[in-house]
Amino acid sequence: MTQQIIIYTDYVCPYCLLAEHIVEDVIQGQDVEINWRPYELRPEPVPTLRVEDPYLPQVWKQSVYPMAERLGVPIKLPAISPQPRTDKAFEVFAMADEQGLGHTFSMAALKAFFQEEMDIGNPEILADLGAEVGLERESVLNVLAKGTYRERHREALRHAREDMVITSVPTIVVGKQVFRGVPSPVELRRALDQVTTETDHEQHQPDAKAAHNAAR
Repeated sequence: MTQQIIIYTDYVCPYCLLAEHIVEDVIQGQDVEINWRPYELRPEPVPTLRVEDPYLPQVWKQSVYPMAERLGVPIKLPAISPQPRTDKAFEVFAMADEQGLGHTFSMAALKAFFQEEMDIGNPEILADLGAEVGLERESVLNVLAKGTYRERHREALRHAREDMVITSVPTIVVGKQVFRGVPSPVELRRALDQVTTETDHEQHQPDAKAAHNAAR
């Protein structure tokens, strides 16, 4: 039975790219599906971060770059300032996810921003990324212009904030276990093992009940 890892993310959060590296390493060779879910850290009208302010360079120097070096993940603080909003990127994600390309698009968006310094708030760039993962480029531009997936994205944000009470990213859900931040490989493996154990137990319960009834 396929297990699921749900990752609540914002495409301008470097820790989401780093966390995905750990997830991919842990699930290698296993039947696990990664599902991404949107959570905008700074939705309209909250101002997005600026590279010129001391906060971003300080966080990257003290935390992001050391973690990226330990994990062997190429990443850099994008010079784009202010940082782009991600609502349009998540609208394209909704389109991609509908076609089974949600994980592929999320990775493309994260890498485009943190490895190639692309403005992922620009519809033309989003259309290029969509085309790279298998979407029709003109269709991406059309749905962005029409707001086809805008309401779906808003509902996804409502779900994240109200139903799941997400307050930071990455937030990673494995069964009943919720990781807020980047989990260690050991913690993630333990959570996956727990899901497997619980699933096996649930599957064996009907068999045990049937055997008991047959013996009566």
